[in-house]
This record gives sequence, structure tokens and C-alpha cells, in this order.
Amino acid sequence: MTSVLVTGATTPIGERLVRSLVADTRIRHVLAVGREPETQALPFSHGKRLTYLSVDLTRSRTVRELLFGPARDLGCKVVVHLAQHRNAMDSGSKVHRANVEALRSILDLADRHPDIRRVVVRSFAVVYRVAMHLPVLVTEQHPLNLAPTAPQYVRDRVEADLTACARMGLTNAEIVVLRCAEALSPGTGSQLFDFLDAGLAMRPAGFDPMVNVATVADIVSAFEAATHGSGEGVFNIPGYDTLPLSAAARKWGTAMVPSPGPAVSFLYKVRHMVTGSQFSYGLNRHSMHFGLVLDGTRAQEVLGYRPKHPVDWPLGGPVKLFPT
Repeated sequence: MTSVLVTGATTPIGERLVRSLVADTRIRHVLAVGREPETQALPFSHGKRLTYLSVDLTRSRTVRELLFGPARDLGCKVVVHLAQHRNAMDSGSKVHRANVEALRSILDLADRHPDIRRVVVRSFAVVYRVAMHLPVLVTEQHPLNLAPTAPQYVRDRVEADLTACARMGLTNAEIVVLRCAEALSPGTGSQLFDFLDAGLAMRPAGFDPMVNVATVADIVSAFEAATHGSGEGVFNIPGYDTLPLSAAARKWGTAMVPSPGPAVSFLYKVRHMVTGSQFSYGLNRHSMHFGLVLDGTRAQEVLGYRPKHPVDWPLGGPVKLFPT
């Protein structure tokens, strides 16, 4: 039996993963970490197999105290790092510390830790480059978005992903990076959820890209498989549903208005100022033209992961145009 440290434990994905690990007889203890006070976190019964701590991971000294204090005392052998700043509109050094430096601290300390043997890192499909000349169905070898003009939301996620990849084979702990499709659920930071969860959505006229979306249940099952697995590497984690953006809007009940590209950008900026919507057209401009679908072949072959849970579309069942 092993003990697991889960960061980002109060997010929708983190909370569901913690619940699942606590119920897993192969897990001895779960150390859950979030920013919320203990009185506001993880409101479910867990017996004596769960410890929750409120920790600011942006402070390297605090991360050290966590890993060489409670994590060592509980014998944590696996770290599942889910913590990320989810607001796409925020930027600055504090956001960068949450997105990148926290992971860097964990990896540095895991290399010298007496117990940690495996670090599983949540990455994102948004790290991939999207362009007209590149394939829509992408493997783990697909080019990453290294554009210096990309929003900080993208740059931070690419940097965190590459930070983890650069340590593979060079540290005592195995490192696993899961590049996940968007979980179409509130609170997950999904840009597509914010796009669809409005009564009216605008897309560039003449384009209807393919999208692949996941459920929280499937993302959690991927992290469970990685927690219990062995070896290291990068894995795409696709969702069950693959469909055109217009079909996603119809099944979600969102009116879709094709508009000229410059007008779409302006209108979404106005909507953000008026309503506070977190959808950023600048962040999604390329994917709203050309689309991106993750190829999950490697995750299926190595981790045994295959998406099984379709999105609960408000106005219809799942659409799966080709296997993932």
C-alpha cells in the first residue's frame, strides 16, 4: 500500500480524485493540499485515511516544509500535481509562481526526498501548436506552442510541461505528464465550457473546427491509472466526445453566430468587460479556426486509459466521429 499527495485537491478534478483514492484499498493514506481553509474543503466522510492541509505552493519554503514534513511522515510515495491558476485573464509573477515555480519546487525536492518515487503532472492540450498546415489529430510528438506572443496562460503551461519533461530520466523520481483534453465542467478552468455556457456564442465565419472534450470522471480515471502505473513519459488524455464546434453548441443549447474574425475578438473583449466572462478569444483564436483532437493511443497502450464517459449534453447524447 502506498500514500499519495494530491495538490489542487479542492478543484472539481482534485476533489473527485481524492474521493476515489480514499476509497481505493490500494492506497494507505491521502494527503490533500489546497488553498481553502480546512473548514471549507473536502466536505465528505473519509475516516482516518485522509489528511487535508491548506498550503500556499507558490512559496518554495512552504513546499519544502510540506514534502519533508507531513508528506514524509505519512510516507507519501506518489505526488499528483493538479494545482494551476485557472483564470485565463490573470497574468503576472504571482500567476507564474502558481503555474510553474510551484512545480519546479516539487520536482527539485522530489529528487532528494527519501520516499517520493513518482510525480504525476497535469498538463493541457493547449500546450500544442495549432495551425492550418499541422494535423488536427495530434500525438505526443506534435509541436508545442512556443510563440513568445502567446498569452501567459499558454506560455506558463508550456513552460511547466517542458520543466517536467526536462527532468525525465535525470531524477530519482519517475515523472509522468498527462496532457489532458478540456473537462467540460464548471470550475475546471475550461475555456470551451466558458464559451458554451453563454446563451450566445460567436465563432469565426467559414470555420467549424473539430473539438474533443472530456468529463471530470475520465480525467480522474487517467490520473488513477498514472498513480498506480510505472515508468515515465508524456501521455495525451483525450475525452470521449469528438465533434464539430457547431455541434457542441447545438447539443449544449448555445446559439452560434458566425462573425468576421476581428469582430469576434472585439465582441468578446466587450463581453468580458460587461459580464466578467473568462473566455478569451485571443487565447483560442487558432483552435477556433483549425481545431485540435488528442490521439490517446499511447495512454491506452501504456496506462490502460481509454475514455468511457460521454459528456452529459443538455440537448442530446454523445457524438463520436472517430475513435480516440
